[in-house]
Amino acid sequence: MGMTLRFSVLDLSPVVSGSTSGQALRNTLDLARHAERLGFHRYWLAEHHAMPGIASSATAVLIGQVAAVTSAMRIGSGGIMLPNHAPMVVAEQFGTLEALYPGRIDLGLGRAPGTDQATARALRRSPDALSVDDFPEQVVELRGYFDDGGTVTPAAGNGPPVWLLGSSGYSARLAGLLGLPFAFAHHFSSQNTEPALALYRDSFRPSEHLAEPYSMIGVSVTAADTDERAAEMARPQSLAFLRLRQGRPGLLPTPEETDAYPYTPVEREIIQSRAAEQVVGGPESVRRQMDDLIARTAVDEVMITTMVYDHADRLRSYDIVAGLYDLKAAAPQEGALT
Repeated sequence: MGMTLRFSVLDLSPVVSGSTSGQALRNTLDLARHAERLGFHRYWLAEHHAMPGIASSATAVLIGQVAAVTSAMRIGSGGIMLPNHAPMVVAEQFGTLEALYPGRIDLGLGRAPGTDQATARALRRSPDALSVDDFPEQVVELRGYFDDGGTVTPAAGNGPPVWLLGSSGYSARLAGLLGLPFAFAHHFSSQNTEPALALYRDSFRPSEHLAEPYSMIGVSVTAADTDERAAEMARPQSLAFLRLRQGRPGLLPTPEETDAYPYTPVEREIIQSRAAEQVVGGPESVRRQMDDLIARTAVDEVMITTMVYDHADRLRSYDIVAGLYDLKAAAPQEGALT
């Protein structure tokens, strides 16, 4: 704590109805350049699989592309789902990225599959590999490949900062015990945010990488020029979330498709319950909601994810947040996580 609050971006490369994965990926590159101009600190991509509306599945590949079209922002994973991969392969991928873009790469790690069980079996090639019980050992193994003098090239000597990601207390405690920075998924697990952050801080042990706890939360933000416009822009994401909860993931729907959907009373309750996890509104409303969340969580950094149908609306949403917190005027921060 004690540093100026940072703002960053989490991108899932949303594929919208009527468009393609290729366009979604081009939009990611455009948003990354835009976010850097606005003064956002880092830009992370998320690993999800077998979801038609998310194009960021080959996360390490996309990180390299985003790093190539930016020059100063930190670029990383939010996150790599480590049980889906051999730790040595992840070390090679991120060692390569760090060697190409020294001092700009982050390696955020999660333990959830980021997909359904059938896809997880396809990724891991064996039903015996579906357990996440050895996640702590995998993290330690992975970090070992980055040590100077190791034999895994180009990982050895090219280790990016490692973060742990979570939506419960498990990774919060582990991040604290290992002395690593911690990112919490407030955008889909808001009821656990404050308990997990408290557990992280209580468990924290200083390490060679980090002297004090460093925490970040992911927040779903839809900002527009008016409250009414923001609420309209947020509706397609709510329908996409509902379909995901029902086991029917799809493309991010159009506003017209969203308005025509015949919601049942139970479905409306699901969507309304999710409203507590989102920041939606015009500039004044967004500032009020964000300030309250920041005060309650006392985090060092806020990572914003915005899932709206129109790419121009997504750019505008980040414009508004950057203006509210004057990100362009923020001085570069010194420290292990810059």
